[in-house]
Amino acid sequence: MGVFRVLLLVGLSLLVVISEAAIPTKTLRQINKANRDGPYLGLVIPNQFELNPLLQHPSYKPSNLTIDVSGKRFRFGTVAGEKAILVMTGLAMVNSGITTQLLVTLFNLKGVIHHGIAGNADPSLHIGDVAIPQYWSHSGLWNWQRYGDGPENPLALEASGDYTRDIGYIKFANYSTTSTDNFLNNVWYQPEEVFPIDGTPEERQHIFWVPVDPHYFNLAKKLEEVTLEKCLNATLCLTYPPKIIRVARGTSASIYVDNAAYRSFIYDKFEVSPVEMESAAVALVCHQQRVPFITFRAISDLAGGGTEESNEADAFTPLASTNAVEVVVQFIKILSQSLVRANVN
Repeated sequence: MGVFRVLLLVGLSLLVVISEAAIPTKTLRQINKANRDGPYLGLVIPNQFELNPLLQHPSYKPSNLTIDVSGKRFRFGTVAGEKAILVMTGLAMVNSGITTQLLVTLFNLKGVIHHGIAGNADPSLHIGDVAIPQYWSHSGLWNWQRYGDGPENPLALEASGDYTRDIGYIKFANYSTTSTDNFLNNVWYQPEEVFPIDGTPEERQHIFWVPVDPHYFNLAKKLEEVTLEKCLNATLCLTYPPKIIRVARGTSASIYVDNAAYRSFIYDKFEVSPVEMESAAVALVCHQQRVPFITFRAISDLAGGGTEESNEADAFTPLASTNAVEVVVQFIKILSQSLVRANVN
């Protein structure tokens, strides 16, 4: 027993050293204490210019608690009276995925709300509108087919189940102005491998269209009555009142899309509305961890133009960011009311 106790003590000491190397003991105590006051809504925000309007919104009441972990700052407070944790991810898929995983792993959450701005591929939407997709895809995961092969040819590693031709492809030669051929050939879109928390570790599943929480999505219909800002200032206004609308699909990739040809392609191929760089990563993490989530994206540009408002992302980003935050606040109010009714019943 003496040897066993020594080995046990050594093992426990190693665990302490490892945990302190990853997360300092003081921070772990802060996390444990904070979790006793939960659960919280996790608010995941891509960038500073999208975070600031929320920090400045009168419905946000900060607490004295801020926890910094692995380069991420988790701000505690309330939004519309609901306990919330705010965290900024940084640009694109890797940052948003890492941040969302930290959030749902470390903290006691009841749901995740993601918001920000987006480009637009949907001709029925306009700058200033806020889109609420029911499904999100990661459209930047590709199998790039070798030159000379076509749709009838299997992809590399397709036979082992790593890749598929089920989703479809883009043929670069279709967009050539000088030739009917192109060495870039075809790019095939691929589903993500996912490993759900209630599944078998290392036993992969696949998903391309990730659904938001159905209850959240149904509640979001009530947001269509909310009035949004039309003017950024006395001289810069939209020519129409912006609207809030639930749409079928949005898509993300670590690519800033400002190209009319690609915008038209992804709309024709996938019928997506917002096009941006973070939401699919948030969706995938929440899907794997079985955490309810929803995303609100305000249109700041037209992903390649096509109207007199082309390439005006710089001008309209502040207005879009403000409208996205207003939708988040109003949604939290609606969600809070639904929780009260559920508790009464």
